[in-house]
Amino acid sequence: MPRRMSVAMTQQQCRARTKTVTRRKGWWLDKHGRPLVKPGDRLLLVDRVMGFKKGERAAVLAEVEVVSVRREPLGYVLLKRPPSAPRARDYGRDEMVREGFPGMDPLTFVDRYFSKAQGITAAEDVTRIEWRYLDDEAGER
Repeated sequence: MPRRMSVAMTQQQCRARTKTVTRRKGWWLDKHGRPLVKPGDRLLLVDRVMGFKKGERAAVLAEVEVVSVRREPLGYVLLKRPPSAPRARDYGRDEMVREGFPGMDPLTFVDRYFSKAQGITAAEDVTRIEWRYLDDEAGER
């Protein structure tokens, strides 16, 4: 069974299939030093993974296949051409589209979803997970 990943703050973007990338503070290695997620893994995007009352269950929004996983400083989204994407037109703006927030200023994104919400600074490494929606290949929605 695929692993579940909460997309509580971006449910709308996942339902619309506009979000294809997420950044996580963790999601890198397990306690034995093995990758938690790797390309080819399938994930279930759910509305939440904790805080259920008796009888409640997570709502599955989509099943996805991981395309790429890498660690990078959160602050890379504030740059036009970080070392991980030397040919990027404007990495930060492009990543906002992939995150499901076209038009959002990358600094606002970092502040709202990481600094204020999780206490993560732009200098800290995060795990960037990119996926594709499995229902897209069948033309379903």
